[in-house]
Order: sequence, then C-alpha cells, then structure tokens
Amino acid sequence: MNKRTVSWQPEIERGRRRSSGLAAWCFYDWANSAFPTVITTFIFASYFAQAVAPTPIEGTVLWSRALTFVGLTVAFASPLLGAVADHLGPRKPWIFIFSVVCCVLTALLWFVQPASEYLFLAVGLYIAASIAYQFAIVFYDAMLPSIAPRKMLGRISGWGWATGYVGGLLCLIACLWLVQSGGADTFGLDVGLAEPVRATSIFVGLWFAAFSLPLFLFTPDRVATGLNLAEAMGAGLHQLRGTFGLLRRNPPIARFLIAHMLYTDGLVTLFAFGGIYAAAEFGMEPADILVFGIVLNIAAGGGAAAFSWLDDAIGSKRTIILALAGLILSGLGLVLARADWLFWALAIMLGLFVGPAQAAGRSLMARLAPEGIETAMFGLYALAGKATAFIGPLILGLTVQWTGSQRVGLATVVVFLFLGCMVLLSVKEPPAKQ
Repeated sequence: MNKRTVSWQPEIERGRRRSSGLAAWCFYDWANSAFPTVITTFIFASYFAQAVAPTPIEGTVLWSRALTFVGLTVAFASPLLGAVADHLGPRKPWIFIFSVVCCVLTALLWFVQPASEYLFLAVGLYIAASIAYQFAIVFYDAMLPSIAPRKMLGRISGWGWATGYVGGLLCLIACLWLVQSGGADTFGLDVGLAEPVRATSIFVGLWFAAFSLPLFLFTPDRVATGLNLAEAMGAGLHQLRGTFGLLRRNPPIARFLIAHMLYTDGLVTLFAFGGIYAAAEFGMEPADILVFGIVLNIAAGGGAAAFSWLDDAIGSKRTIILALAGLILSGLGLVLARADWLFWALAIMLGLFVGPAQAAGRSLMARLAPEGIETAMFGLYALAGKATAFIGPLILGLTVQWTGSQRVGLATVVVFLFLGCMVLLSVKEPPAKQ
C-alpha cells in the first residue's frame, strides 16, 4: 500500500504544478486588464479629452489618431511576433520585457498635467505603452496551447477572460476611491492639479507589475528551439501563408472572419470612446466615469454568464446575432438619448450584450475550425480581430472632426456592428455533432 501511495506522488505533484501554472497564466489577465480598463477606456481617456486637450472635440480626434497608430503598428508587427512565439521557443522573456515597458510608461502618465502643453507627452507615452501592452498579449496568448491540455483550451481561455473581468472591475473600484476622496485625504494630492486622477496611472502601473509576477514564477515556458530570430520569422511566415490558403477552401470560415473583423471594430471603438462620450455628452466627472465603468463591467460579466447556456441551446451563430442585435438597438438609443437615466439604462443594456458577443465568437470559431488545425485557425481568428482594429477609431475620429458631434461619431459604431451582423447571416454553422 505504501508503494502504491508513493508511486502516485510524482503524478500528484505534476498535477499541482500544472494547476498553479495555469492559474498564474490566468492571473496575468487580471494584471493586464487594468491598462485597457482604466487608461484606454474610462479614466485617462476622458481626462485627456476633458482636461489636457484644448477642447473635448480635439481631444477625441487626437485620441482616435493615437489608437489608429497603435492599431496599425500592432497589425503589421503581430504576424512577425507570432512567428517568433511559435518557432523561437520561450515566450516569458518577451512578455516580461513588454510588460515592464508598459508598466513604466503607464506610471509616467502621472506627469501629464491638465494643460495643453502636455498634449504630446500624453499622446507619446500612451502610444508607446499601448503598443508594448499589445505585443505582450501576443506572446501571452501564444503560451496557451503549450501549457493547457488540448481538451481544456477553451475552458482555460475562458477562465482567463473571466479573471480579467474581475481584475478590471476591482482596479476600477480602487481607482474610484482614489479619485473621489482617497487621493486627496490619504495622500494629500492636489485636486486642482488633477493629481488624484493622474495618480491612477501610477496605480495601474503598480497593479500590472505586481499581479504579473505569478506568471513569471509559476507558469512553465517552452524550451528554446535552437532557431535564430531570422529562421523563426521565416518559418512563421511560411506557416501563415499556408493558413491563409485554407480560407479559399473554407468560405464559411472566411465569411465569419470578415464578420468578426467588422463587429470587433465596433466593439474596440466602443471600448475606447465610451468614457469620452459619457464625459462630453452627459458631463460626467472622472469619478462618475469610474462608476460607469464598474457598472458596465458588472453588466458584461453578468451577461456573459446568463447567455452562456444559449450557445449550446440555439448555436453560436444565433447567440452572436442576438447579442449584436441588442448592441445595435442599445447603441442607437445612446445616440438619441438626452436624459441621464435613459443613458444609464441603455448603457447597462449594452453591457449585457458585450460579453455574449465575444464569448460566442470564440465558440463559433471552434465549431468552424477543421479538425487538426484548430490552433492555426484560432491564430487567424486573433489576427482578424487586430488587423483592422484601427479603422473604427479612425472613422469615429474623422466623423467627429467633420461634424463636430460626438453623437454622430458614436453612430459609426452602430454601422460596424450592423455590417458584421449582416455578413454573419451568410455563415453556415455546422451541426453540433460535427
């Protein structure tokens, strides 16, 4: 009996190490979610448009240009970084480098004071930090197939997504305390110089750095393949050409990726400019923007949980269409809404449909992917979500610049969601048994 017990100990220990490694990988999502939630969407974006830029309109336009530049850079560089991730070997050193760069540059946003002379400092720091953040995500995502059992890829990915929602929510709550009273009362920050608001950038940098540590300590990494950088890039580009060739033989996948590209452009734009719109059209202060972000995160998490059963009951395609229909209706309502209470009601409704649209998209990709090349297909799925992510912010910025209206700018988001829904209608979803 003792021998049998001893023989199982190595297996138990390996299972514990694998579990801790997977948990640490998911926790990185908790860490990095602070940057897009607080900096890109809710706090720094609205502070930049309202207090740093000469006017809110100019701030919105400049912010859209910054997001456009980031999107273009990431779109062109991601395939090469993906080649490195797939063929060079270790990913954690790259994640570490880009994470450190993002954390440091994010903390330096503290020096952006509420005056127009700090405009280009704000834009430059944000662009560099955002590019570093996106590059870290490329290598982080590439770790999943090598650390998770193949039969658990979807679950581990979903757990990471859910952990990110919780992390972003808790970071927003902490920043809300800092902005409302904690910053001035506890740390003696000057409200007149917007120091409590600016201090959120330091907090985000520290949050990202601290909660990233488990990934580097506990998650296993791949060993070096022996290829040099040039060889890894060549092998990766060759693989990409083969993957793109599959689209010619799989029209449903090609149409779904186009649909995904379109409605993702709408979602990316919505995330980036939601806080700016709330501040400009409804006069929300930074503390109000944080409450707004917290409510939307709760709504998105609740919607993802409530709609999860629909994916198996009615299919992924129908779930996405239902979610997009809800987003379109609530988005149109937000364009027309004037009363504060109606804005809040429609924003919560919109939040409820964001999670299902994202979660069911991943499920539909899994249903459509030919057997044996699922990883390559999900790589293409990720690329489709990033390749044109700059177009939505660019069009919104140009629309606001031409019309001088934030409301007309928000209407462009609805157009992207509608076009994505129309393309998705032509996708034939395979039966569940297939």
